[in-house]
Amino acid sequence: MSLNAGALPDFLRRHTGREPSALRLGFIDDAGAPYADQPFGSFEWNQLTDLGFRLTRMTVGKYRDARDFASDLGTVDAVYLSGGHTFVLLGALQSNGTGEVLKERVRAGLPYIGLSAGSVVAGPNVEPVAPLDDPADAPDVTDFTGLGLVDTVVIPHADGLLPPYPPSVIEEVVRTYGGRFPLTRVNDDQALLVEDGVATLIPSGIT
Repeated sequence: MSLNAGALPDFLRRHTGREPSALRLGFIDDAGAPYADQPFGSFEWNQLTDLGFRLTRMTVGKYRDARDFASDLGTVDAVYLSGGHTFVLLGALQSNGTGEVLKERVRAGLPYIGLSAGSVVAGPNVEPVAPLDDPADAPDVTDFTGLGLVDTVVIPHADGLLPPYPPSVIEEVVRTYGGRFPLTRVNDDQALLVEDGVATLIPSGIT
């Protein structure tokens, strides 16, 4: 997803057969760490709880042993990677093996939900969002390879409606990286649904 979570309840109903109130999401919040003191920091958490989901906060960068992360994933019905800084999130996933554990679990059937940065890291490479998030904010990240769960790089906020990401920045991304990477622009009222290897842009409006 890019911003709004309207598509999420139906997605999880199909994959779990249960309503939001019966589901627990593992809320991976590392991308939001640089913005913890900003007013929008609670937006996603509130959006999900308003939909009825129960949340378990998981900060992957705090795990010393990826096996503990694997154990915690066994207690949730789906995993949700929040928005924020893409390169900070990637660095956390690379730092301790949690990224590899996450890939294995998702490929084994654990539903994956990402918003903004969380959707970008699901792709093959995060380099194309450098005009949106400064890689220098995560200096330890030298390998921009994503989780590779989908075959395209999501470019969130592609409608240019959020002030930090005007249309000129989105066009810069496409102009600079479109020849090197497969890109999918996702507007704030859309989500990229990937099921059985088939990717489809679907509506995901304000809930």
